[in-house]
Parts: sequence; structure tokens; C-alpha cells
Amino acid sequence: MKTLILARHAKSSWQDPDLADFDRPLNKRGRENAPLMGRRLAERGDWADLIVTSPARRAHDTATALAAALNIEERNIHFEPAIYEAEPADLLQIIRGFDDARREILLVGHNPGLTELANLLAPCQIDNIVTCGLVGLEFDLRLWRDVAPGQGHLRFYDYPRKTS
Repeated sequence: MKTLILARHAKSSWQDPDLADFDRPLNKRGRENAPLMGRRLAERGDWADLIVTSPARRAHDTATALAAALNIEERNIHFEPAIYEAEPADLLQIIRGFDDARREILLVGHNPGLTELANLLAPCQIDNIVTCGLVGLEFDLRLWRDVAPGQGHLRFYDYPRKTS
């Protein structure tokens, strides 16, 4: 059994119009929501062996906050440049390359690729993974390379303003 948690980066700041998209930091709400969602993962008993994240600043900051809330050591946060602006097919290739020794992996990235990937892998019918939204998917597989469209089972979709 493999578990993949897709996490869209937390809300980012548009305050500095001269800043490149890649370098945008989290805004106040994003800095509050990322640890909140990490605590929610911990409370539900979802732990990741590894966090794989886009190196964009807002994704990196989200991954770091999630890791802190889940007590994941910094050495278990890996940066994957191909996640930034990735299409679902690109993200699927990244997933298929994960180390099979890892059972639960949290992937931090961007829309629209993450939402499209969630809907590709499982019958989720999610219109839009909101900022700092988390989608938990399970696969009845032993090897990450065997992950294919339609094979996932939706375990949860959670986001900061969800009440139940």
C-alpha cells in the first residue's frame, strides 16, 4: 500500500509586483494555514516518510511548516525543480520515480497541475485544490512506478476553511 498526499502551497503574497513568481513568499494567512494543516494531518494520523516539494519559495515555506508540524526532519524534505509549473503527466513521472522504500509521501506543488493530477489518479472530482489544501490518495500497490491513472482511492480532501 502506498499513500500520496498532495499539498497545494499556502496562500502567497502579491505585495511586491517586482518579485518573480518563483520568489513570492507566503502572506500572513499562508503562514498561519500551513502549520494548521500540518497539525490536522498529525491529528488524523497521516505521517509522511518524505516531503517532495517544488523549490518555489511559497512551496518551500509550506513544506517546511508542514514538516515542523509533523516532526519530519529537514533531511527528509527533497526539492524537485520539475514540480514548478508541471503538468499532470510530469507529476506522474516524478511520482513513479519515488523510492519504493517510502510508503507515505507528501508532494507540495502548484495548481492547476495538482488538481488535475488528483482527478487523474482517483475519481475525486475536485474543481480546485485551494491554497494549502490537502488531498490524500491511497494506492493498492507495492511499487511507485506502477501508479497509473484511475488507480487511486480518495482518503480525504481537507483545506483550512473546511469545518467538518
